[in-house]
Amino acid sequence: MLPLMSSTPDVFHAAGGADLLFLAAEATQDAPDTGGLADFLRGFFGPLFLVIVSIVAVFFLFTREITRFAQFIILAIFIGIVFYVPGIIEVIAVAIARAMGVSTE
Repeated sequence: MLPLMSSTPDVFHAAGGADLLFLAAEATQDAPDTGGLADFLRGFFGPLFLVIVSIVAVFFLFTREITRFAQFIILAIFIGIVFYVPGIIEVIAVAIARAMGVSTE
């Protein structure tokens, strides 16, 4: 039978809760360091993104599809801003919330 919410701490201590907490703290110390992961991914996919954008833009120019070229460049600029300036999403979200009258603090 499953323990009720009121008896959960008792079951936790009976099962060796202090040992479990120690193991959880030890596991977080061995966790991989992901501090530079975003920088690595940005450095890896950034040039790839620019190459793909350049190839597609040149294709649109050679086929003389100026409207599609303009649409693609606007979309690529938007994606590039989001990709290269990662804090911009938070800034835009806070600005929209303040414009709607929502407290952001």
